[in-house]
Amino acid sequence: MRVPLFEQLVTLYASNPSSYHVPGHKYGTSLSLMEGTNDEQVLLQAYQSVMQLDVTELSMTDDLHGPSGVIEEAQQLAAETFGAEQTFFLVGGSTAGNLAMVLAVCDAGELIIVQRNAHKSVLNGLKLAGARAVFIMPQRELGSGLDVVPSLKQIEEALERYPEAKAVFLTNPSYYGLSVDLEPYAKLVHRYDKILLVDEAHGAHYGLHPRFPRSALQAGADAVVQSTHKTLTALTMGAMLHVQGPRIDRKGLAEALRMVQSSSPSYPIMASLDIARGVIDEACERLFERGIAAADDFQHWVMEESAQYELSSSRVWDGNGLQVQVDPLRVVLRSKTGKHSGFELLKQLESFGCYVEMADVQYVVLLFGMGAETSDVQRLKQALVAIAAAEGVPAAVSTLANESLAYQQSVSEPVLFSRRGTGTDSKTIGVVELSYAEGMLAAEAVIPYPPGIPLLYEGERITADAIAMIKQLVQYGARCQGATDPTMQTITVLRTG
Repeated sequence: MRVPLFEQLVTLYASNPSSYHVPGHKYGTSLSLMEGTNDEQVLLQAYQSVMQLDVTELSMTDDLHGPSGVIEEAQQLAAETFGAEQTFFLVGGSTAGNLAMVLAVCDAGELIIVQRNAHKSVLNGLKLAGARAVFIMPQRELGSGLDVVPSLKQIEEALERYPEAKAVFLTNPSYYGLSVDLEPYAKLVHRYDKILLVDEAHGAHYGLHPRFPRSALQAGADAVVQSTHKTLTALTMGAMLHVQGPRIDRKGLAEALRMVQSSSPSYPIMASLDIARGVIDEACERLFERGIAAADDFQHWVMEESAQYELSSSRVWDGNGLQVQVDPLRVVLRSKTGKHSGFELLKQLESFGCYVEMADVQYVVLLFGMGAETSDVQRLKQALVAIAAAEGVPAAVSTLANESLAYQQSVSEPVLFSRRGTGTDSKTIGVVELSYAEGMLAAEAVIPYPPGIPLLYEGERITADAIAMIKQLVQYGARCQGATDPTMQTITVLRTG
């Protein structure tokens, strides 16, 4: 298994170097001064093993921001594995990649077409760029009520209405593991000579097994961000930005990454990206067999033996013939009887030591990694049986919740973003009770977390449906980032409008 960056770090440590450079822990030797219990010492030793790889930019360890040695080779190998022409290692997660893609494409005042339920990092990229965005509503998967990418018709309408747009930015798959084949989207966007950017954070494993959907790169996207740490073996915050074709400015991307990523990048994270790629080259499809089998076993149990729970399902869209695909490693589960909300299921499962990826009013999302064990599945089944027998907090899912973001425009008017936001001056903003905010303009974003997708943008008019949705989500346990009042009893608005 060829892992050039990791091999170089191992070689360096094996040479018993004397450190006269940062970081201050000196390959972990500084921790030898610490005392503690036996259990604490065990944890400290594990921590020290990570520190052995934690170095700085030396002559033999290369430089992420100007790679010409082992980091460059590791990135080239990753590009070959994932089907890109060029790959950039990210030590700040997909967030760094999303920021860089927007900054590389848009200057101040320029326009980009964005899927409305984009991650907040895309919005932060728009703010940093001072760009304008036209937001497009996602489509609704009929069986589950969950969202996927906008329709081709919507995107073409936006491209026709706003020919000055620099790019189209899509999110695929969703946090819930729903995706569509992006090849028709790539062909449409390229026909208008625009750039297709894709946040594929939750699909780093796509295209690596026959059971998985095709990746955005395989479908023809120009630049794709993947969270390698989410479904592969990299450390948290380890991600990759893949590029192909002539449309996107690669030098601009590299410059943007130098701006948004640390000048002291983590070598353990970079080494984990190198290893994650090396493991795929070595084992590829075999890596995922156990996880797929565990997820299949659990889903079979839900469908055949459980009267209390049901799965979200994929359907073919009416008229469009759009096939919605479900990630085989991600299971979306809800109470069939409505006895427990998704938030309640999350809390109850945690009491049994089962920690899920996320929850909303209806669903919990269970991510079966490649290493999922039969014993893990058995524990999950036992926990769900016990929860079903107990009293819970009903989901009480209303028509409003099922409609989610349906109160927004299919193709919005352009929204201008700025780094300071729409209102930072006390003379231009005020705080009102959420219940009385209908018709006013929001001076802050409202971002229920998870999954970190904005429900309201700064500068948008607040509707009665938006108010009701926010109240319902907070009632069932969602935390709203971006808002001054996280309880959402009040909201900050612009005094004008």
